[in-house]
Amino acid sequence: MTTPQPYSLNSRKVAEATEEWLVKRGITKIAVAQLVHFLQKDYFPELTIDECIVNVDAVLSKREVQNAVLTGIQLDMLAEEGKLLPPLQEMIKNDEGLYGCDEILALSIVNVYGSIGFTNFGYIDKLKPGILKKLNDKSSGDVHTFLDDIIGAIAASAASRIAHRKQAEREGATNPPRD
Repeated sequence: MTTPQPYSLNSRKVAEATEEWLVKRGITKIAVAQLVHFLQKDYFPELTIDECIVNVDAVLSKREVQNAVLTGIQLDMLAEEGKLLPPLQEMIKNDEGLYGCDEILALSIVNVYGSIGFTNFGYIDKLKPGILKKLNDKSSGDVHTFLDDIIGAIAASAASRIAHRKQAEREGATNPPRD
């Protein structure tokens, strides 16, 4: 009798799956970076989309974020396919207003980046600019109950990351904040 191998999942595979599923669901890093730019342009007029992409990549490199992305996308897909049990099926498919688990999953992302992340998330979730407007459009038949909040949280987190780093630069810090 052989001893079973302990569970182990390569982190690179999780990161690759995250990027792959975002693309499959129509999310580009540029679209997320545009949300970051929307959140920070008034505070940092010199901010470029390329700098925003660097910060989106940094947020997406975190395993906690990858876990939230993969979980949310899978739940959205299962709802699209009608594979959840009632009443959860109807709540997720219709993005029910009193169903807050989608926001809670998104808040697990912004929690990594502090209170600025929370306020940025609330602001962008209310306005739904850019790709968030498309993700919220129910006319296509696609379900993005979780994904719209997750993308908003990634953008809010990247914006928070920029704000913290820019503050450190202004203060002449030799070591930028770690994350």
